[in-house]
Amino acid sequence: MRSMDARRAIACWLAATALAGWAGLAQSATKAQPSKLAKLATPAPAAIEIKLRHGLGSPAREVLANLAERFNAEQKGSARVVLEDLASLGESRQLPQLALLDADDSALFFHTLPRFKPLYQAMTAAGEKFNSSQFLPLIADAVDDPAGRLQALPLGLALPVLFWNKDALRRAGLDPDPEPKTWLQLQQLAGKLYDAGSRCPLTSSRFAWVHLENLSVQHGEPVSAKDARGVMRLVLNRMVDVKHVSLLASWQKSRYFHYFGSADEADRKFIGGECAMLTGASSLAATAQAAGISLGVAALPHYDDVYGVTPELLLPDGAALWLLAGNKPAEDRVAARFVAFLLRPAVQREWVAATGFLPMTAASLDAAAAAGTTRNLLSRKSHAGRGKHGYGLARQRQILAEELEAVWRSDRPPLAALNEAVRRINEEAAAAGNKR
Repeated sequence: MRSMDARRAIACWLAATALAGWAGLAQSATKAQPSKLAKLATPAPAAIEIKLRHGLGSPAREVLANLAERFNAEQKGSARVVLEDLASLGESRQLPQLALLDADDSALFFHTLPRFKPLYQAMTAAGEKFNSSQFLPLIADAVDDPAGRLQALPLGLALPVLFWNKDALRRAGLDPDPEPKTWLQLQQLAGKLYDAGSRCPLTSSRFAWVHLENLSVQHGEPVSAKDARGVMRLVLNRMVDVKHVSLLASWQKSRYFHYFGSADEADRKFIGGECAMLTGASSLAATAQAAGISLGVAALPHYDDVYGVTPELLLPDGAALWLLAGNKPAEDRVAARFVAFLLRPAVQREWVAATGFLPMTAASLDAAAAAGTTRNLLSRKSHAGRGKHGYGLARQRQILAEELEAVWRSDRPPLAALNEAVRRINEEAAAAGNKR
């Protein structure tokens, strides 16, 4: 009996010892588990996020959003581009890493004047293939430095062209494909439209860019030139400038031409069918076609009685993709990858075809909405410096618009208005230069 009791005591002791051992092992395992779980639960590195601020309207806004989504998908969570629409940005003062803008509009985009990093430097530092010579000469000239190195990506540029609504011409009993080459031919066409009942035969957007800057360069007159002291001064009051503004003023009195404002106000009049013809930015083609307009497009007219006229010499204008200075190196690398993505031939063609902006390289020339009009112009040699001026373009154009308002009211002769505009611009430019 005692032997049985002894065996039971030993068994209980062994069981207790085993349970204690298992409890210890379990406790050890419990203590060790968090470190193993920690290793398993270590989060993946956060995606490098860069912001791209823009002021695009439709359809370019939607196209850019789609391209950003596709780029982000290719990064597989390691990086992403986030778009900031200027129209819905509110009072945010935080600077983005990229901005699609005319550099002269910095105050509108940032409420300050940030510095920009040259694009060619960022691409080289990131190891991305980038050759300035691949860009069409006229396009590169809009954003390059004196050495031909691109400071930004010329993504949203346009040329001045003449548009017409083919249906409006048909209703007037006119040839829907007239393609007037000179201002005299355009006057004759506008007169026929007016006689047929058109209340707005012709209008124009972005007046200073189209009818002063580009017209001067076409006819052998630079936008600016050095004076006797070597100071660069605006000279948009030469004979051809006065002649042209005088002609348009006479058209306005005859109801052939209507001036609605210095910016893009006339675009809406043309898209809405109120005006039959428009001089403006070539990028409007995509919007006009999307609105169902049977669109005719031709090169900007010229004067054939001016010595040295070269109609194909034009000044592209619009938004470029700028890289802000002061970003983290990793952010600049993501920005460089996004630029390389945008430069893919297939992406370029998609962008150009959908937005109407100018092709950047020969690879996307065939996608241009106005391909027949732009191909020869864009492929010509650069005319570096012929239209560049040292003072801010936005302010320059604002002053020109202010002084020309009196011309449209018939209160002042064109020569007096242009002289006063040039005087104000040059004085402000000199004052700004003295403050630096």
